[in-house]
Amino acid sequence: MPTNPPNEGNTVAQQTNDQAKALTPALESMTLLVAAVIVHDKATNCVLLLQRSENAKFAQGMWDLPVGKSEPGEPITETAVRELYEETGLTVKPEALKVAHIIHGAWGVEAPNGFLTVVFAAHDWTGEPENREPRKHSQVRWVDANAIPDAFVDTTASALYKYLSGGHAVSLDGWT
Repeated sequence: MPTNPPNEGNTVAQQTNDQAKALTPALESMTLLVAAVIVHDKATNCVLLLQRSENAKFAQGMWDLPVGKSEPGEPITETAVRELYEETGLTVKPEALKVAHIIHGAWGVEAPNGFLTVVFAAHDWTGEPENREPRKHSQVRWVDANAIPDAFVDTTASALYKYLSGGHAVSLDGWT
């Protein structure tokens, strides 16, 4: 019967103690963490989409999912809940979110070192959708899942189509 090296248990304890110490952030290598939400009304087979306004930072006039950056120290499920509410007025419980897709981009707006978008699906929410950020979005509306607009942000469109078709759960964008 194999025996453990004499300090193996101590090594694990030491690693745990070291993890409690704050490390200097490696800002040059940071990847932006983003959450997106596919609000899918299965009864009508419609999804909630936003159209970016002409004032948007990128993809002006394009359609997109409710999406936004994670705040420091914020769990990604809380980012999804917060962004969905801020943009559409819909409320969803974090535990009601299901991971639908992951997008790993090599670069992006405000993310020259890449981004990781966790795309959640929500089938249970409260509230009626409204455009709560009219400066950023020209409209918020339900769209038939079989009639997704062509002018859609590439990465989130791919995630949406893969979710709707039951396809792959991970997309890589910009990696060679």
